[in-house]
Amino acid sequence: MGSLAAFFGSTEEKPQDSEKLMDLYWNRAELKKAFADSRKEHFRLQDNIKRAEGATARVQQKLDHLEDLLIDPQWTHNVGVFYQLRGLGLRCERKLSKFAEQLKQQREQKRHGDVMSDWKLRLGEESEQIKEQLLMQRQQTQQLEDQCEADRRRLEEMGVIQRVFKSRSARADLERLEQQIETRRSDETSLLADLAAINERTPPESQGLDISSKRSINLMILAFAQQLYLQFTDRDFAGIVKEASEKSVGSINYGNQLECAQILERIEKHIEVMEHNADFARILRKRATLIGEKAVFRTDSEVVPAAGTTTTVFDIGDDDSVREQEASILGENFWGIAKVLSR
Repeated sequence: MGSLAAFFGSTEEKPQDSEKLMDLYWNRAELKKAFADSRKEHFRLQDNIKRAEGATARVQQKLDHLEDLLIDPQWTHNVGVFYQLRGLGLRCERKLSKFAEQLKQQREQKRHGDVMSDWKLRLGEESEQIKEQLLMQRQQTQQLEDQCEADRRRLEEMGVIQRVFKSRSARADLERLEQQIETRRSDETSLLADLAAINERTPPESQGLDISSKRSINLMILAFAQQLYLQFTDRDFAGIVKEASEKSVGSINYGNQLECAQILERIEKHIEVMEHNADFARILRKRATLIGEKAVFRTDSEVVPAAGTTTTVFDIGDDDSVREQEASILGENFWGIAKVLSR
């Protein structure tokens, strides 16, 4: 029997052996999970490396292409003109973006200021109502206290015979008055707590702009984009600047060295005009109004007008004269206007 037990093993399993088996099982499961996670991370990093290598290769191709252009005497001047035009386009984009951001902040601050003003007004009205109730309560309490004091004096001044017949009812009246006084004081305490709660209220958070405000902002942004466009007295030149912002270097030939030098002069003049332009807030407001008269919004919730309804560019003179021309500032995304409009 002993040999059979040794051969087949004991039918009783020790608790320590069972715990060790369970520990081994869970350790093995955790190791498998950690290994699977490591494989996933390995493949993810490999993909990142491949993408980074691809991006590096593309940048290197661009650098090689640019170097070839700069080596070629026929293209050296063209490269300089291309990047100067692109720089002028970026200058216009930054001006429009700065204007849009400042305008949005001003409108948001004004709206929040209006909300805060209304909130403070309502708060003040509630406080005044409670203060009036407090004043009334205190006056009534004072009247009751005066009456209570007078009744107390009369009770003390009563003669012996009067006390026999009237003291009981007089004391009952006195107790009723004291109870009323206590109720009034309790009401006053409650009103004071309400007043303190009003003063401790948290101001409302800044709220987003409504549809009407966003539309108004976008019309002003369109007006400013048109102003930037109108600074280019040669409208074809505005298109050339926009083209340089969209295409790659070497894809456009601006001509020989003399022609490139003339373009560079025009760029300098435009920069000077942009940097020394006088204040035109009144003109912007008028232009925004004119744009708004023609602008159409597809739905009641849309805040950006249909591009086809804003193609009229309004050139407003100092004498308020208006000349119209056609250019799809919004449709062609001049100065990156699509990304700065309020949504």
